[in-house]
Amino acid sequence: MGKFTGFFSVNGDTLIDEANSVSKGSYVPVTASTTVSEIINDSDFGDFGRLLFPVDRSISTDLTLAEISSSKVYVWYSEIKADTTVEIINRLKKDAEEGHQIFFPIYSDEEILADSSKKDTGLFFFRGEPGAKVAIMNAGGGFMYVGAMHDSFPHSLEVSKMGYNTFALIYRPDYAYDDLAQAIAYIYDHADELEVDLEGYSLWGGSAGARMAATLGNSDAMSYFGRPDVPQAAAVIMQYTGYTAASRKDAATYACVGTNDGIASWRTMQRRLQMLSDYGIPTEFHEYDGLGHGFGLGIGTNAEGWIHDAVAFWEKQIE
Repeated sequence: MGKFTGFFSVNGDTLIDEANSVSKGSYVPVTASTTVSEIINDSDFGDFGRLLFPVDRSISTDLTLAEISSSKVYVWYSEIKADTTVEIINRLKKDAEEGHQIFFPIYSDEEILADSSKKDTGLFFFRGEPGAKVAIMNAGGGFMYVGAMHDSFPHSLEVSKMGYNTFALIYRPDYAYDDLAQAIAYIYDHADELEVDLEGYSLWGGSAGARMAATLGNSDAMSYFGRPDVPQAAAVIMQYTGYTAASRKDAATYACVGTNDGIASWRTMQRRLQMLSDYGIPTEFHEYDGLGHGFGLGIGTNAEGWIHDAVAFWEKQIE
């Protein structure tokens, strides 16, 4: 498969206000007027609060959660909802207040010491039922940044509400495929302590994240990354990407996209799924009339509810 690299990258610095750390105490919900700085410095989010927001872009930490929930910050995305941003932060904050670990580094301290860029990776864990199966979510961002707050955190939250254990990966845009392989292996190696069942897991992604999911969903992928013991995903759930490679070794695939997407043609996605179907691989395809790129959960659009269809597709593969 060759060496995997991002298409392009931007080395921006996220501005972080190190002062006035919020002390840990009784749970106090955040609101749309809470600032990014307050979240980053909230002790519930330890030293990883900055990873809730794009670290590969320069973002003022004076922005409120309402202000950051914008396509000006999350470029290439649409239908961004401040209410969803607030709900995500509150869910993670509440879990932390209840004593649950919500963030897991995927590299060891020694690996991070050898390569400091690895500190900008990890998994945010949205717990479902103990012992339930796993969904791994990968946000897009054009391999320039990670748009998790709109393109993987909302998905993780919704699927966890259905009882599944979900992980949202924060990866390095230049080493996205390597980091996803590492994340899958990390969950596999720590499944008992995480109280999850990785067998029959699903890989999810939007845009660039969908390319990651489709690539690592191939049955040869984990062997390429040195972990042939890790099983193949039971299903890949992908949104709005122009990814065209198709193989008989690809996983069952669900795909959805808008017909007005100027970045990822719905016809391109449909053709790829037809190729997979011709190989005998289970597929399901949905196009949404008039919808553009990066719609996430599609709340308030004609795509709303697609995530329940996607979970039902995944469940068929693990029956």
